[in-house]
Amino acid sequence: MKKQIKLSIIVPCYKVEEYLPRCLDSLVNQTLADIEIICINDGSPDNCLNILKDYHKKYGDKIVIIDKKNEGVWRGRKDGIKIAKGEFIGFVDSDDYVALDYAEKLYNSAIENYSDIAVCGFDRIDLDTGKLYSREMCKNNNKIINIEKHPEELLELNGAPWNKIYKSELLKKQHDLKNVPKILDDMMFQLLLYINAKKVSFVDKSLVYYMVRSDSIMTATVKQDKIESTYNAMLEIRNIYKKENKDMLDYIDVNAFLHLGISLMYRLSYDKEADFNKILKDNNTFLNSNFPLWKNSKYIKLSYVIKNHGSNLKLWIVKTFYKFHMFKLFLAIYKFMIDKFKIDIKW
Repeated sequence: MKKQIKLSIIVPCYKVEEYLPRCLDSLVNQTLADIEIICINDGSPDNCLNILKDYHKKYGDKIVIIDKKNEGVWRGRKDGIKIAKGEFIGFVDSDDYVALDYAEKLYNSAIENYSDIAVCGFDRIDLDTGKLYSREMCKNNNKIINIEKHPEELLELNGAPWNKIYKSELLKKQHDLKNVPKILDDMMFQLLLYINAKKVSFVDKSLVYYMVRSDSIMTATVKQDKIESTYNAMLEIRNIYKKENKDMLDYIDVNAFLHLGISLMYRLSYDKEADFNKILKDNNTFLNSNFPLWKNSKYIKLSYVIKNHGSNLKLWIVKTFYKFHMFKLFLAIYKFMIDKFKIDIKW
């Protein structure tokens, strides 16, 4: 009998010929044997496809290749999900690499805890020098998140899919978006999975080596022409939750404040050509009109922070700046810390 595939790992590839072999080497040598590696050549103009063909020739059906025109990571992931045969599905960026027990530890965590999603820690590493910037998501002490009871605990997770694996059916029935966002797409991809997930488990070890460029680690500037698609996509997601999981609207509205009100505004503040005062005013109006629960959410009240031993403390602090119309002061302090001391506060 053909062995059941335990984990499908989807790897979008575009202009990464320099880093792709390192990524693939870390995946084909995983200690969990029953896996498949689905590589999406997203119309890459370099040598990615030939590299993938070489690995397929060497490792056979363990390497699955989808060669397609360039449509971006969102569509590439969707193409991979359609053909994935694994009990669980994970994602690895092709310029990153993973520990050799990455698949085994995440899979075992999901199985042992009957979880829909398993999450591991990761290292942020300078792509050019190998310098370790930070080690994250490694202090959860095998925590379990019960999403139905405590959806707000999802705010503690990083917004990317590359340090997580998911039950296959979560992804197979995941909603798509008419308005695919030009930025923050990883975060929104996650939100479309949380709507049906029940339990999240953790592996409190760093298993993913996430590579970042030293000149963009702190200040990945966003241009204002990308705002509209981001706003439209987030509105679409809220409407889905409103129809299918109203109990999580409080979480969704706080998430909008976190990612659209803080992270997006921070990145837009570096665009010297933008009228930032207007952008900030419009953002405030947008949040209050379309995500009204965030201001009075119990998840970012001081009483919640105290009761839960400091959870969401940073969000409460920023909300306080907001309340007293001092958000620009907060941004100035935040940018000073990042630009001067290279301290990147994680939200």
